[in-house]
Amino acid sequence: MANSRELFERRRRRMRARLRKVSNGRPRLSVHRSDKQIYAQIIDDVAGRTLASASTLEKDLREKLKSGADKSAAAEVGKLIAARALEAGVKEVAFDRGGYQYHGRVKALADAAREGGLTF
Repeated sequence: MANSRELFERRRRRMRARLRKVSNGRPRLSVHRSDKQIYAQIIDDVAGRTLASASTLEKDLREKLKSGADKSAAAEVGKLIAARALEAGVKEVAFDRGGYQYHGRVKALADAAREGGLTF
């Protein structure tokens, strides 16, 4: 039986392969979730550059949030990444959840980014 890390890597590879097929040159909204924080980046894979980023480690968010590891913190990061993406001229992205399941904090971040104006 596969352990949880192997399952994570399998989901990650499957997700990236699917993104390569359907992204059509759109930048990728990549999410990383740790036990205590959540991070989001908009990455242009063609140019190899990060266009925008946001995380719960930023000073203005840290002061506002009780914890960096809950759904409300993820929603704030989603709103912030959407605002920064729109400033950078990005409206459509491909959502890269990595190996994380689309549930909980990852879903909260995605929903907030959609409400902030991103399309995926």
